[in-house]
Amino acid sequence: MRILFLTSRFPYPLEKGDKLRAYYQIKELSKEHEIILAAVTDSKVSNESFDALKPYCKKIVVYEISKLQTIWNLVKTVFSSKPFQVGYFYSKSFQQKINKVILDDKPTHIYCQLIRMAEYVKEKKGLIKILDYMDAFSKGYERMSHKMVWLKRKMVRLEWKRLLKYENRIFSFFDKHIIISQQDKNLIPHPDNEKIVVSPNGVDLDYFKPGATEKKYDVIFSGNMSYEPNVESVLFFAREVMPVLLLKRPDIKFVIAGVNPSKEVLALQNDNVEVTGWVDDMREYYAASRICVAPMLISIGLQNKIIQAMAMEIPCVVTSLANNAIGAVHEKSILLADNAIDFANQVTALLDNQEMAAKIADEAKKFILDKFPWNRIIKELSKNIFS
Repeated sequence: MRILFLTSRFPYPLEKGDKLRAYYQIKELSKEHEIILAAVTDSKVSNESFDALKPYCKKIVVYEISKLQTIWNLVKTVFSSKPFQVGYFYSKSFQQKINKVILDDKPTHIYCQLIRMAEYVKEKKGLIKILDYMDAFSKGYERMSHKMVWLKRKMVRLEWKRLLKYENRIFSFFDKHIIISQQDKNLIPHPDNEKIVVSPNGVDLDYFKPGATEKKYDVIFSGNMSYEPNVESVLFFAREVMPVLLLKRPDIKFVIAGVNPSKEVLALQNDNVEVTGWVDDMREYYAASRICVAPMLISIGLQNKIIQAMAMEIPCVVTSLANNAIGAVHEKSILLADNAIDFANQVTALLDNQEMAAKIADEAKKFILDKFPWNRIIKELSKNIFS
């Protein structure tokens, strides 16, 4: 098959969940199919990023949308019914590039990652069109709206309502549909949502391996630290869980490792809390940490940080909401906590009992080996979508 793969970000480097998903889907699908990548981006694409995708793509087409154009797009979207993130990424110039690729290269399939890209191909005929919702974004915005104040809440609630309608409306323009988890599948507001194929993210098990490193940190939280659900989660842990832990362990070390920390996150730094910003190799921070936490309060989708840490045999304490998409067994391969006291108790239990921590870590690795290898996930996806 010849697949035109559309993304709203260039899928490298892998500091965001959608980029990671696209990169490994392209890498694994290229073993059986011919891939043409077409990406719109609001940032410069480095030569290193191009080189990372070249081995897997027959052709790469990139359109760098300017900041001025994105602002104009948002202004225009105010007067439409489309979600702002759909309007933000739309460009007539990139539409022309996509039209030319379809005319010249004659793909058999169009793989559209995220509803943001659906406008570019929704009317195309004679091709098999696949939409990867990835997450139920409408639900994520609904949950975020409850945490916002005044004007920001109004804007987030407006985007939520627009997303809810758009996720439903765009469904019928595509032949096949994919999403990251069963819980997200159930949240897509379309009467035929049972037809959506669940395809989770996976773990590169050759990359995320256990490492013998001196433990510098007791607890780690990782991720894009300008992403609202991550910010909300780390603020909760630092402000509500850490004070409880400090009563028992005054020297406890908590590291927040991830790109683009917000001002609120940066303000958390103190003698017990380190905020790293961008790190070249997240494995070094996982390996140097005793416990990974994911206190996700407004989460949708699947948290890559959890399955990566589990693959590296780092015991994880997460909310039930974060575990819903993963399905690990409480007190076997993972520990669950849904309030500050429970988080503090579970973290303390792991720090105090090395045997227990080692057992959870070992079961976590077995669980990941069984459920989340990328090659197995994409092989199943290819069978369900492209056969």
